[in-house]
Amino acid sequence: MLDKISLVLLIIGGINWGSIGIFGFDIVGWMFGGQGSIVSRIIFTIVGLAALWCISLLFRPSNEVLNDSN
Repeated sequence: MLDKISLVLLIIGGINWGSIGIFGFDIVGWMFGGQGSIVSRIIFTIVGLAALWCISLLFRPSNEVLNDSN
C-alpha cells in the first residue's frame, strides 16, 4: 500500500515538475499559495519522502515489486 501511495505522489510531483519545465508554472505553488507557503512546503517534503521510499523499489527482487499483495 505504501508503495502505491508513494508512486502516486511521485506522479503528482513529476507532473508538477513537467509543468514547471515546459510552462514555467508551479501547480502546487499556485494551488496552495506560492512555493514558500507552509502547505506547499509540506507537500514538497511529502513528495520528496515518497521519492526516497521509492528508491527501495530499485533494490527489491522483481517478483516482490510486481506482487499486488504489498
